[in-house]
Amino acid sequence: MFRSSPERGEGGAKVARMARLAVVFALLFAPFAAMADEMTGSTNRNIGPVTKQPIPRFVSLKPSDTPMREGPSKDHRIRWIFKREGLPVEVIAEHEQWRRVRDSESTEGWVYFGRLSNRRTVIVLAGKDRPERDLFARESETSAIIARLQPGVIANVESCSTDWCEVTVEGFNGFLKKNAIWGVYPEERVK
Repeated sequence: MFRSSPERGEGGAKVARMARLAVVFALLFAPFAAMADEMTGSTNRNIGPVTKQPIPRFVSLKPSDTPMREGPSKDHRIRWIFKREGLPVEVIAEHEQWRRVRDSESTEGWVYFGRLSNRRTVIVLAGKDRPERDLFARESETSAIIARLQPGVIANVESCSTDWCEVTVEGFNGFLKKNAIWGVYPEERVK
């Protein structure tokens, strides 16, 4: 295919050698480039290479005592141990059985996929004027206030519209404004 011929001369032989080297390098390093993209999430793809689910996406922690590691294997050092079951985290990359996640405080690391659940939860954020957030009976700030939730409370997501999420928390069911919680995207609708 890239053989030198007398008609091409010495310059043609050099071009053929360079083309062969380019093909060899491409074949050798393509898997590493794909693995780097998979591990860092640095590509522009919106679908996870392992799960074929959207990246980024929100999930929650299954058990308490979930270790967050520096890299995608048990050989990597533990950076943090999550102590709250149901805590929402954002999956930002995938590598084999590991998911790179970010928590509500922007801490990032790798968690084994078996410790994550697709159950949707949110964490209540502190308000500007006062820390607690109102849980409303309907999708309206003029509706009855069912409860006042402290920052850090974890709630289960039932559904979300453009501006509101219906949640259940500690026996209460009501609506929170999306800007009062972390664990859903501003444009996201959950059914």
